[in-house]
Amino acid sequence: MQEGFTPAVAVHVAAALAAMALGAIVFFRRKGSFAHRMLGRAWVALMLLTAVSTCWIRMSGSFSWIHGLSVLTLLGLTSAVAYAIRGDIARHLASMIAVYVGALVVAGAFTLLPNRLLGQMLWSALGVL
Repeated sequence: MQEGFTPAVAVHVAAALAAMALGAIVFFRRKGSFAHRMLGRAWVALMLLTAVSTCWIRMSGSFSWIHGLSVLTLLGLTSAVAYAIRGDIARHLASMIAVYVGALVVAGAFTLLPNRLLGQMLWSALGVL
């Protein structure tokens, strides 16, 4: 592993990639089924692991603005699950889409910036940096 690519980063990246794949599957499957609920629970667990693992990922020993996305992810997951339990499916769906896009797509794009660890690794491997 490259310097800076710690076990916490490995857990975070693995959980995020698994959540991205599983989330796409859940979105395209029939809603309300037993399989949807079970896969959804697994997705929430992966997202919790993704968000919580950021507590151990700090540059120069301190938190950055991007850690705020982890807090928003936890709040979004909590509200999405609460909406599902209450049967408010429209809000549940909207919250889940917001968490998927915000926590995985947008935050994932930020990780590929050249000044971030994974971005440096990717762009260096491609010979761009």
